[in-house]
Amino acid sequence: MSRTKTEPPTAPAGRTARRRTGWAMTVLVLCVPLLSLLALVVGSVSIPAPQVLEILVHRVTGAGDPHGWTLVQDGIVWDLRLPRVLLALLIGAALSVVGVVAQALVRNPLADPYLLGTSSGAALGAVASIVLGVALFGGASTGVAGFVGALAALLAIYAFVRLTGEFSPTRLLLAGVVVGAGLSGITNYLIFQAQDPGKTNSALFWLLGSLAGATWTQLTFPAVALVIGFVYLMSGARQLNAMLLGDETSASVGVDPQRLRVTLFVVAALLTGLTVSLCGSIGFVGLIVPHIARLLVGNDHHRLLPMSALLGGLFLLAVDIVCRTVMAPQELPVGVITSVIGAPLFLFLMGRRGVRLEGS
Repeated sequence: MSRTKTEPPTAPAGRTARRRTGWAMTVLVLCVPLLSLLALVVGSVSIPAPQVLEILVHRVTGAGDPHGWTLVQDGIVWDLRLPRVLLALLIGAALSVVGVVAQALVRNPLADPYLLGTSSGAALGAVASIVLGVALFGGASTGVAGFVGALAALLAIYAFVRLTGEFSPTRLLLAGVVVGAGLSGITNYLIFQAQDPGKTNSALFWLLGSLAGATWTQLTFPAVALVIGFVYLMSGARQLNAMLLGDETSASVGVDPQRLRVTLFVVAALLTGLTVSLCGSIGFVGLIVPHIARLLVGNDHHRLLPMSALLGGLFLLAVDIVCRTVMAPQELPVGVITSVIGAPLFLFLMGRRGVRLEGS
């Protein structure tokens, strides 16, 4: 029998999906440098694109005439805007990937990274650092306190679920929501009782999300964490696909749903806590982007995870450009714009195509 006759009936559809994914990924990859260049050019101080490119080339290779631009322009491009561009790409990718995992973890299309509860722990730690004036780690104190808060919330949720029953999607979702609500209440109390208006404003602005404090030293940890987490999730894409079909189906194909659910929860919760500890709460990215990615490439996590990472990074970078320019020289919190864009966009997706997960 010839090879073409034994080929499974779904092979043409699979080839079409891979071709569509390839084209979509190519377009998005090309958009990354273009949108990044735009982010380096625009702002309260506009710098011509040729000068931006000259500064970047000189900084990387040492070539070019450094007298062709001012020290202020050099500092704006290299020390202020470029770290911010890279952080936006990293945070957007991380939130989107965690959104994909969260929706598979609890088999609910309305799940997002913040339903896991660790974001509230990160917010509590960071706000406590700001309001109480804790500065054990210098300028990194807020981020460190936020990550410690995320770890504490992770342990609390894990312990609660383990002590009260099996690690089921419903129990995990409820525990995350309840613990998160309690921690959010403590956070609001800290802000309410703060005596310093400056600290109160800083905490509120931070809670709404901001990339304004991006520095080169901030990039290493999230970059390494995202790469490790992404590689792990890609290696388990087949298991994620199986989880969408339910625990019995997962077990029938050799996947331990309980063990996998615990591992995915830890990875997703740590990545969420890391993003919140760096730039505050940025909503809707982890909810909206996975659904857009599914419309483009379907539910197969081998394609869905990289597509979501690219889309999320580009989406948050575009939002940050809007935040820096729409009311320049003032800057809007990133979370405000993502909510304003995300809410109607999600309703549009629900009305046009429906929001669902295979097997949910």
